[in-house]
Amino acid sequence: MSTMPDTKRKRARRRFSEEFKAGAVALVLDEGKSVGAVARDLDLTESSLRNWVERARADQGKGKPGVLTTAERDELTRLRKENRQLRLERDILKNAAAFFANEPAGRSR
Repeated sequence: MSTMPDTKRKRARRRFSEEFKAGAVALVLDEGKSVGAVARDLDLTESSLRNWVERARADQGKGKPGVLTTAERDELTRLRKENRQLRLERDILKNAAAFFANEPAGRSR
């Protein structure tokens, strides 16, 4: 049991539509409001809004070097999934080849 009072409660995870995110980002990028002010006004965490703004800037070609665009992130996710699948198939074929290589030659099926 903890002796510290529970001063901060964990906020329930919320989902926001793309339209809502775009509107919040527009308040920062187009209207020049600060991330902190918009986050307070919309009851968001500053870190979430800051991430949305960074992604929007990257998608517009104005992001920091090394920050992936949405299209690049989607492609990376797809390629990682495809890579996992190909490795699985390779391992299955490798195990099957080893199994049949160790089978006695005189046995017929």
